[in-house]
Amino acid sequence: MMLKRKILAPVLISILAPAGFAEFDHGVWDSLVQKHVHSSDGGVTTKVDYAAMKLAQAQLDAYLETLSDVSREVFEQWGDAHQLAFLINAYNAFTIQLVLSEYPDIDSIRDIGFFFRSPFRREYISLFGEEISLDDIEHGMIREWDRFQEPRIHFAVNCASISCPPLRPEAYRGDVLEQQLEDNTRKFLSNRRENYLEEDTLWVSSVFNWYGEDFRNGWLGIDSLEEFLQRYRAALGLSVEQAARLDGDWFTIRFTRYDWGLNDTPK
Repeated sequence: MMLKRKILAPVLISILAPAGFAEFDHGVWDSLVQKHVHSSDGGVTTKVDYAAMKLAQAQLDAYLETLSDVSREVFEQWGDAHQLAFLINAYNAFTIQLVLSEYPDIDSIRDIGFFFRSPFRREYISLFGEEISLDDIEHGMIREWDRFQEPRIHFAVNCASISCPPLRPEAYRGDVLEQQLEDNTRKFLSNRRENYLEEDTLWVSSVFNWYGEDFRNGWLGIDSLEEFLQRYRAALGLSVEQAARLDGDWFTIRFTRYDWGLNDTPK
C-alpha cells in the first residue's frame, strides 16, 4: 500500500539538531513488554499475555499517544538508529493495540478486518500527522526509505503470530540497536520449528521467501540469501562444511509453512 507522498518523501531539515538532542523515551513500552511478554526457551520464541496487556491498555494507549505527538521535523533530527528503533517500537505497539481491539474473540490477527482487506492495511495509526497503517510503517517507511537498508528488521517487527520472530521483551533503543537486532536474528534462526536442516533440504522461515530481495541488497556486502544464511550458520545449527555447501547444489532451500495463530500465552 502506498503512503501519501509527504510521508514517503524524505524531509529535509534546514536546522542542525540541538546538541545533546535526547532520544525518544520508550520507557512505558519497555515496562509493558517486560511484564507481559514471556519465554520458556531463552527468547527463541515468545508469547504475549494479551489478557494482562488488555488490563494495562490505558498505559499502552498513553504511550501510543506520545508516539503520535512526535512531529516529522523532530523525528528527522534523530540519528538513523534512533529513528529505526522508534519505528520498530511503533509497529510492535500498534500491532498489540490492534489485537486488543478484538481480543479475546480472535484466534489470529488475520481475523481482524472485513471481507478481504488485510488488518495490516487498516489506517488506524496516527503518525507524523497522517492516518496510516502497519504496512505503511513497515513497507512505506522502514523498507522504502533508503536510510536504513536493514534486513534484520524482519526479525524485530512482530505480527502477533506464532511463526513470527519473537517479540522482544524490551524496547528497541538507538544506542543498542545493533546488538538488539543481532540478538533477535540469532534467536529466531535458532528456532528449529521454523528453521532446520532435513537431509539435503534447508527449511527456513517464509519470511525469507516474502522478503527475499531485502537479503540480497548488499547489506555488509551480502548479495544472496545463501550468503546471509552462511553468516548465521551457527544459529541455524550448520557446521562450517554444511554452510559452505549452501553456495553449490548440495542443499535445496525451502520455506516452512507460516502459522498465523495468535502468539498468546496458554490459558
